[in-house]
Amino acid sequence: MPSSISLHSLSAIAYGFRYRAPLKHTSLFYSHQLQHNSFQRQTSPTLPLFSSSFCRVPNPSFFTGNSLFFRMEHFWSGSGVNRNKGMIEQLQRYGVIKSQKVTEIMETVDRGLFVPEGTPAYVDSPMSIGYNATISAPHMHAMCLELLEDRLQPGMHALDVGSGTGYLTACFALMVGPQGRAVGVEHIPELVAWSIKNVEKSAAAPLLKEGSLSLHVGDGRKGWPEHAPYDAIHVGAAAADVPQDLIDQLKPGGRMVIPVGTFFQDLKVIDKKLDGSISTRSETSVRYVPLTSREAQIKGT
Repeated sequence: MPSSISLHSLSAIAYGFRYRAPLKHTSLFYSHQLQHNSFQRQTSPTLPLFSSSFCRVPNPSFFTGNSLFFRMEHFWSGSGVNRNKGMIEQLQRYGVIKSQKVTEIMETVDRGLFVPEGTPAYVDSPMSIGYNATISAPHMHAMCLELLEDRLQPGMHALDVGSGTGYLTACFALMVGPQGRAVGVEHIPELVAWSIKNVEKSAAAPLLKEGSLSLHVGDGRKGWPEHAPYDAIHVGAAAADVPQDLIDQLKPGGRMVIPVGTFFQDLKVIDKKLDGSISTRSETSVRYVPLTSREAQIKGT
């Protein structure tokens, strides 16, 4: 039997595993209850939307037709309502989002504009965006925004490493405003081009046009020195070790949120004190794709 992790509530997610991307060759799907390593399909309208299990699924046909995954997507999204707002309300209901500011920003930046067409944008799941990259699950975006909120005030500078589809960079830009600076760095040129198109359709479009939001092709491990130092740095892939360039580009008083580790990973919160010293704490266990070179990522190694 495959090993699995059962998360029966948002409180469990808050203290257990938070997934941006499933393990290589691993599929992610939802189940209300796990008993003896068998998944019980639930159809109750009271099903907790965040109750989930992560395991290896040998049969890809599970994701077709009337599978639980797509029934969950339908249940999550609802009908006749703003689905992005519904997603946020669920994140609030289960205690993931507590900040009014984060609520406002996530309501303003529609996640549906930043995912591949035809994919279930409002399900709390990471999803592939091509090139062996993913977009994080909504609860991970919400958690990172809350961890960085104090360093995303108007006029501040923010760096998003591994900016992918541009979603979190757009959120940063709206939080720091036109007097601030939000920079996304992504080493896949096709993703950068796509992310710019995504932002142009979003509420952050004026900031992109005015230049306070910018998206660049580059090796995010080296940061983006042009607009350093940064009050907030977010890294969307797991580093074996924290890149020194990113620590150097973090402003005294600033904060970095970065997953660290190889197979076993922790989301680290790194604060640079005003005297330049560094403090680090682990927020939670996670599973992200690796922070690596463009060539290695494309090869999937």
